Amino acid sequence: MDILRRIVESSRFKNFITAVIAFNAILLGFETSPTIMAKAGTILHALDQIAVAIFVVELLMKLAVYRLSFFKRAWNIFDFTIVAITLLPAGQGISVLRALRILRAFRLISSVPSMRKVVEALMRAIPGMVSVLTLLSLVFYVSAVMATKLFGQGFPDWFGTIGASLYSLFQIMTLESWSMGIVRPVMESYPLAWLFFVPFILVTTFAVLNLFIAIVVDAMSSHVDVEENKTRDEIEYDHQEIMQELRALRQEMSKLSAARTPENDPSESEKTSA
Repeated sequence: MDILRRIVESSRFKNFITAVIAFNAILLGFETSPTIMAKAGTILHALDQIAVAIFVVELLMKLAVYRLSFFKRAWNIFDFTIVAITLLPAGQGISVLRALRILRAFRLISSVPSMRKVVEALMRAIPGMVSVLTLLSLVFYVSAVMATKLFGQGFPDWFGTIGASLYSLFQIMTLESWSMGIVRPVMESYPLAWLFFVPFILVTTFAVLNLFIAIVVDAMSSHVDVEENKTRDEIEYDHQEIMQELRALRQEMSKLSAARTPENDPSESEKTSA
């Protein structure tokens, strides 16, 4: 069992599984091309089955090593679910589920340190992003109610209902055809409509959305600072241990030197008396 654990936790095994995941993701991409499938569909299917077999063996090895603790990690549960879906009998509905195998490509994130740092920073930024998203939702709701009341009768397709207003305001926020597509036609019937749309764009596009970027950047900076402090503490701890060992070694050498002085060394005393 120790040998199997060393294999599962070795970097070569992890790199091999990562390469298989990337290769399987490329195969699934090739399967979307009718031309490639017509020429090499059998080969691609065989390679896909080999990849699935490797994934099954990987899970069995991890289950044998970690047993029930295997399910304590979210990535392990995710892998187990995807492989289980892959092994289900093919059918009209199951084929859609089997396409979820491409999600295994997300495991590449854990194998690339720079990508892992970005994801960890995003996870740290989620609480702040939720607050900004709540603020943005409130602004959208108030603006949608106002737009429905102001422009709903004249432009029912865009602002006839709360849902239509929310979608139109989302299009305006993304700045996709907001002027010629929506705002200018509305201004032909409501000349002062710019007093509503321009502040809305300034608040949502240039203020609230930029808060997302600020929160993510701050989270990444904090994450880097935490890692630097951790590394600095480890270096300082190692330095202190080395200095303590050097002091202890110096004391031992001093004791040995004191023990070999002429007063304590009989041979040296005889030479001196002779």
